[in-house]
Amino acid sequence: MATSRNSSPCCSEFCVLPCIKCIKWIPVLFISCIIVWSYYAYVYVLCLSTIDNIIEKSFMLVFYHIILVLFVWSYYQTIMTPLGTVPKHFKLTPSLQHALFTTDNEIERKQILEQFSASLPVLNKSIDGSARFCDKCYQIKSDRSHHCSVCGKCVLKMDHHCPWVNNCVSFTNYKYFVLFLGYALLYCIYCALSSLPSFLQYWEGSLMHSIKFHILFLCFVSAMFSLSLVALFGYHLYLVAQNKTTLEAIRAPIFSYGPDKRGFHLGVRRNFVEIFGENKWLWLLPVQTYLGDGIRFPVRGSNSNQYNSMGNTGSRPDSKLSHNASNMQLV
Repeated sequence: MATSRNSSPCCSEFCVLPCIKCIKWIPVLFISCIIVWSYYAYVYVLCLSTIDNIIEKSFMLVFYHIILVLFVWSYYQTIMTPLGTVPKHFKLTPSLQHALFTTDNEIERKQILEQFSASLPVLNKSIDGSARFCDKCYQIKSDRSHHCSVCGKCVLKMDHHCPWVNNCVSFTNYKYFVLFLGYALLYCIYCALSSLPSFLQYWEGSLMHSIKFHILFLCFVSAMFSLSLVALFGYHLYLVAQNKTTLEAIRAPIFSYGPDKRGFHLGVRRNFVEIFGENKWLWLLPVQTYLGDGIRFPVRGSNSNQYNSMGNTGSRPDSKLSHNASNMQLV
């Protein structure tokens, strides 16, 4: 009996964890099913079965597929792009972990964190002014990083965890997420407007009964999604223009001089460049163009000089995310 009781937690964990992982993909599967159905409704039902004019039909199909490719490509990139995580040298050594968790003295605890983080490129502070520490990963949090309870790790420049992409929206995939919202909005508006004439034919009684449902539902669903996406896409464009994350909009990042909701604001144009890159021809494509390494970020005003007093010196990396401490350079 004792053996059975001892083995049941392991068995339970073995069964439950895969189920939880599968459940997390349900929102993605739902969106994928909507896309597949909308493809059938638009291409086969609307264009091939309803529209008689060849030229009109051709133009509708060409523009539809261009938007669809960009939409699905952005969605795929948002889902599949690996998370950027805090480098290993931000993690406390076992001896420091022991010292930190065995002391009851808050001053001593703060000193341990300050001494360890002194050589790390961090400007953000916790509410009490000490270095930001993750008690789950046992490491100092790099600037703008946060621990995601769903992913179980500290994520670079975390914006939020999105169940619709089963991934954290963060430093490595934020551009793709914004493009996904934009192309999803464009896709819905295009489907709603181009199906509207056939939708109106329904009220005139000239629409075939077999295709009524698909045309009506396509127009209605596209219009409803458009309304919600306008607000969401507009909000994230605002965040990009302000160089903020959703978490930073809720709680301003804290620096040595106190909270500053505009601490990373560099001007609207430069803020967009930070996310979308220097090459404007690539802004609308879901390819990697972000600047920096996700560890150091340019800050406004006098704060920009503070990184120079921390450890290494050099210029900021402008493309690929680096997890190698020897390759990390300063802003």
